[in-house]
Amino acid sequence: MQSGPAGEGGDAKTGTVRVWLFDEANRAPKEAVINEAIAEFTSGKPDVTVDVQWVPVAARADKFAGAFNDPSNAPDLAEFGNTDLAGYAVTGAFADLSADIASWPEGGDLIDSVLDTAKFEGKTYGLPWFTGIRALYYRTDVFTELGLRPPATLAELADTARRIRAAKPELYGIAVGGKYTYAMLPFLWAHGGELAVNDGAGWNAAVNSDRAKEGITRYTELIRDDICPPAQCADLTGTQSVTAFAGGKAGMTIGGDFNRKAMEQGAVKGNYAVIPLPGTRADSVAPAFAGGNLLGVFKASERRGLAVEFAELLAGPKYQEKMYQAMGNLPTLSGVQSKLAANDPFLLPFVQTLQAGTKFVPSTPAWSKIDSQNILPTALQRIATGAAGPDAALDAAAAEMNKAFE
Repeated sequence: MQSGPAGEGGDAKTGTVRVWLFDEANRAPKEAVINEAIAEFTSGKPDVTVDVQWVPVAARADKFAGAFNDPSNAPDLAEFGNTDLAGYAVTGAFADLSADIASWPEGGDLIDSVLDTAKFEGKTYGLPWFTGIRALYYRTDVFTELGLRPPATLAELADTARRIRAAKPELYGIAVGGKYTYAMLPFLWAHGGELAVNDGAGWNAAVNSDRAKEGITRYTELIRDDICPPAQCADLTGTQSVTAFAGGKAGMTIGGDFNRKAMEQGAVKGNYAVIPLPGTRADSVAPAFAGGNLLGVFKASERRGLAVEFAELLAGPKYQEKMYQAMGNLPTLSGVQSKLAANDPFLLPFVQTLQAGTKFVPSTPAWSKIDSQNILPTALQRIATGAAGPDAALDAAAAEMNKAFE
């Protein structure tokens, strides 16, 4: 039976469902959850099997390109990152899951801003499996010793970071870096800026608008000798910023729910806490970037219904909870989030950040080009090191972004 036009796959109810999932540095806990889901899925389906291939994240571009070029090599179901979505959607290789999610009993519990990361030009090409949110980690022992309170605004954050550095010159006031785009974005958004604006005809860079410039400038002011010296911090990535904090070298950092293991295995264990990254006003939360992974069904799948059914099982409450326990993945269903946060106070600031409203990168294939060309990190580094002022650095970045958008 055909689910779409001829040559666009089918809806066989038997056979092997081929699944691509991302490999992990420590795959065993993830694999155990997946194997449990497979056993539940195939129970009562004697003629159905599930074949999982583990795809290294670093090699995903070639792997997916091969599937786009030759649908016979495509899986039925695949995990992929939401920042890759727009580039994948334009190939026409993925099925629109809008109707499936609308009729899925759990669909109404998906957080809107997270579901938006699965959409391209009005269609939904993935089921949000988990999300990743960043918040502010801080050293409780250092704050107690210096009589500091957690910052209530971004301006207070900078002031607190300076005070930590002044009192303890061996520490960065806050570990952030010129290559840590996802730490900068909340500053840009909190000040009312945007990365780019779509005027209906296409995308136009907005990083050099007054509001964006102010947010980016406030961020780069953290990469100063009196907080996080440019000589050490201009080159720091997100991972390196988090590693510096986990290793006991910083008073604060901006880190993800997914960085918990690094903290627990680091020098700061037992001496850190997390709050939502504050906004420009007290009691506000800076909009965080909503990262995360989706489960998409290939249009060429001969087993569309089975693929959707397995995706909905994996992304349902039971396995979202199991994946959180196994991998620390933040669920995309608000009910599961609330349940877990009630039992695990660590999760609460991340859930509060999500509920306050997250933002995403422009939904266009050009974004992966902008990302791979390091346009934003280059601008941040030029400002942080004094190689260029904010006006010149961000005008240049906007011009490069607009080339990619053409």
